[in-house]
Amino acid sequence: MAKITESGAFMEKFILQPNSSSHQLPLSGLTFAVKEIFDVDGYVTGFGNPDWIRTHPAAVSTAPAIVDVLEGGATCVGKTVMDEMAYSINGENIHYGTPTNPCAPDRVPGGSSSGSAVAVGAGLVDFSLGTDTGGSVRVPASYCGILGFRPSHDAISTSGVIPMSQSFDTVGWFARDPSVLNRVGRVLLHLPNVDPVAPSQIIVPEDCFSLSSIPSDRTTQVLVRSVEKHFGGHILKYVNLGDYVKEKVPILQHFMPKDNEDQTYNIPSLAALSSSMRLLQRYEFKNNHAEWVTTVNPKFGPGLSERIWDAIRTPDENIDVCHSVQTELRAALTDLLKDEGILVLPTVPGDPPKLQSDPASLEVFRARAFSLLSIAGVAGFCQVSIPLGMYNNLPISISLVAKHGSDGFLLNLVETLYDTIQQEAGVARRITN
Repeated sequence: MAKITESGAFMEKFILQPNSSSHQLPLSGLTFAVKEIFDVDGYVTGFGNPDWIRTHPAAVSTAPAIVDVLEGGATCVGKTVMDEMAYSINGENIHYGTPTNPCAPDRVPGGSSSGSAVAVGAGLVDFSLGTDTGGSVRVPASYCGILGFRPSHDAISTSGVIPMSQSFDTVGWFARDPSVLNRVGRVLLHLPNVDPVAPSQIIVPEDCFSLSSIPSDRTTQVLVRSVEKHFGGHILKYVNLGDYVKEKVPILQHFMPKDNEDQTYNIPSLAALSSSMRLLQRYEFKNNHAEWVTTVNPKFGPGLSERIWDAIRTPDENIDVCHSVQTELRAALTDLLKDEGILVLPTVPGDPPKLQSDPASLEVFRARAFSLLSIAGVAGFCQVSIPLGMYNNLPISISLVAKHGSDGFLLNLVETLYDTIQQEAGVARRITN
């Protein structure tokens, strides 16, 4: 397998052409790449690890998500590097190298869909496919300064995709252009083109933005001014999401800290939500892959090895409670957003970490990140990360979340707001500089 050196994004290059050359197809003329977690007929699906490649045969069919975008008129140009077994949000791979973040070469690109994000961010393809379980599209989109969409859970087939944790696994995608993001989404989601609908309310949880190290004039205020220009300020609403979740999802008490540990760096109810998500994720990962890990004893990179073996040793406790948390949270947030409501969140709590950072130094950052990422993840809602330019020479972003099944509405909203958001982000950048 030839390692391609363009930004280190690709594992392998090949061409898969659409069956039809019609220029009327929605994705005609566009190129894309796919994460090495998707089956492509005739190729071994590598899952980010050479021992996996060595112990698995070539796929005998192509994942339906890839087939859909090929039939939509796009051309696939290869497979991209990913974190081993999709078990990291950093984007570093000890075996194949870390794809170079096009916005900040000394920082991680984000994972586990690292190569897919870098391929788009570096302009090597028009869009790419990744997967998002705990944040593996949203995080690298933020770190690489591009658009990244996690769809509603179960909205797109994950057949032909190696499972990580089926309660949270989704097929997501990256693009630089909001029109491309929307067109790809409509093909993958099998949605017709419909006129945009104005949001009924835009909810800004001020406590969640207190977890971010980026000043509000570069994030929330950019979005607020954009919303005011398009829809008027009357639809903006400010809430404390942590208090709302604590009240409406009482079963989270099972995961609340039992002692008086310092919670100044996090929101207790959202930290509990993250704990629930990560417990269920570890349990399902164990069921999927423990036999292979214990039989093959593969070589994993530092940090990842400990995390994977911790998952393999996860006890089968509180799993039913985790599923109840999902049900209660989805009901609570559906009631909060109602029809055409939007929840605004920081995608991540701050700057992309430096390459090869000591994992212990990132503990608080990771805890905050998963508290934010678990909101849409546990509820099964759709979420899009939108770039907001650079702050201190590093990429920043903001996320919009909509209720389950509202993917088409959210894709249209991004396309409607995107240019104004970029203009307002530019104004904010000039003022702070």
